[in-house]
Amino acid sequence: MSDFATHPFFSSLIMTYKLYNYDPSEASAIPFCAVFGLATLIHLVQLIRARSWFMISFTIGVTFEAIGYLCRYINSTETPDWQLKPYIGQSLFLLLAPALFAASIYMILGRLIVALNAGSSSIIRPSWLTKIFVIGDVLSFMMQSGGGGFLASAKTPDQVNMGEHMILGGLFVQLFFFGFFILASVIFHRRMAASPLRYMGDSTIPWIRCMKVLYAVSGLIMVRSIYRVVEYAQGSDGALQSKEAFLYVFDGTLMLICCLVLVVFHPSKLLGGHTYQKADEVEMLTGGREERLTYP
Repeated sequence: MSDFATHPFFSSLIMTYKLYNYDPSEASAIPFCAVFGLATLIHLVQLIRARSWFMISFTIGVTFEAIGYLCRYINSTETPDWQLKPYIGQSLFLLLAPALFAASIYMILGRLIVALNAGSSSIIRPSWLTKIFVIGDVLSFMMQSGGGGFLASAKTPDQVNMGEHMILGGLFVQLFFFGFFILASVIFHRRMAASPLRYMGDSTIPWIRCMKVLYAVSGLIMVRSIYRVVEYAQGSDGALQSKEAFLYVFDGTLMLICCLVLVVFHPSKLLGGHTYQKADEVEMLTGGREERLTYP
């Protein structure tokens, strides 16, 4: 990273292009870093105690958030001579964390359908549901991280624009798949509510509460993703990048609420330990025939 940072052309680019259009707030970065760090520890403990390994990506995402705000804190102590490494770190970690959140959220719905033995209520076969959405999430993650890496090594304004367009494309992919996921969730919920006797799984699972939790965290991530799309569409000179408050309101706060919701309503409390602690195969009725299905 030091090679491109000391490159003559890149150095001149930095002189004419400010990394921030404001002075990063130390007073804001410290509490967000601390709370996300605490949330990381709590989610890690819950993950290990409940053995809910499908929440690993979510826990990594919370860690990304904590590291991202740590990098912002470091930059806030360097004003106005901000270093590139912390700037790139906060950009990438805060950008990519919600994609990791989404991966675990997809798995929660898949496991709920499996636990309820309600595959006939889903518009996507349970054995494919998690795979489809996680593949879309991985594609979005790769496009965004690739765009971030492209920005980090950019030496011309055209390369900077290319990196921003790659990130914007990744965000659009994330919006598409996440919107489709929300639609699939709503249809599943409506079918279950219309005919609750159509499933033959564990009747003790509070599936309606679980769906409400999924709607809450999905809505938070969707609003944040829309904010990021508008932000990158406006570019570095846009209104959303002109004030730090927008980042903390439409990204930091929303993702923090998302983390806290899944601390209080952790899948281990909603789905019941037996639905994921064991990797045993589950008997399901899918498409009018029995199928052996492993947990996603």
